[in-house]
Amino acid sequence: MVSGVSLIVELFSDRTEVGKLLADRLLKMKLQNPIVLAIPRGGVPVAKEIALTLGADLDLVITRKIGHPDQPEFAIGAITQEGRLIVEQGLIKRYAISKSYLREETERQKREILDRMRKYRGDAEYPDLAGKTVIIVDDGVATGNTMLAAIESVKEKKPAAIMVAIGVAPASTIRQLSTKVDQVVCLDTPEPFYAIGEFYERFEQVEDDQVKKALAEVALHSKQQQDRGTQDASRLLKSHKSIPASGEE
Repeated sequence: MVSGVSLIVELFSDRTEVGKLLADRLLKMKLQNPIVLAIPRGGVPVAKEIALTLGADLDLVITRKIGHPDQPEFAIGAITQEGRLIVEQGLIKRYAISKSYLREETERQKREILDRMRKYRGDAEYPDLAGKTVIIVDDGVATGNTMLAAIESVKEKKPAAIMVAIGVAPASTIRQLSTKVDQVVCLDTPEPFYAIGEFYERFEQVEDDQVKKALAEVALHSKQQQDRGTQDASRLLKSHKSIPASGEE
């Protein structure tokens, strides 16, 4: 299912605005047991707003694009977080991509995934996604290769449902993604579509420190919520104990 798809071209001020707009839509869905997974780095500021609004945990799903040998920005495939290669066979044949290039690039991107996992998450245990509603978030999607790799990574962990929440994407990519997940929430599907950044007024590179700060901020917010819940439960229990049983004076 595709939700919130619009053909109206508009400029978003920044990733924070996109996160808040997506959060408003997701909040109305009353999702059960949600957890938010951001595709770093651009997806993190978006995902932070969603996680804070939903009161959900925030983590990462790290995938890497496999670019064309002569045009690295042109994706011909992607690597899942677990190191599995996903390629578009039609592109491999069309551009005569060699097996040796795919093998070498796959190994290079697998190392990059491991490096980023350590850099952003340290030795923290990865969250158990089984039975949860997983929301995969990015600031936008072009070809969809890295998002498809993220979806495959999440599917292996047996969630109850998978959703994709993104700012912008071509309509053709949205149609493709909607066949792979339970629901896609996208704010805009402008045509023609050249690059994600052209639909943002501010589209600065997200730095590593911003990623770690966002994860820490949401973790603190979740802990504070849990502490408040524990305190409320304790007060409720005490109030019940203070009420005399029927017939007592």
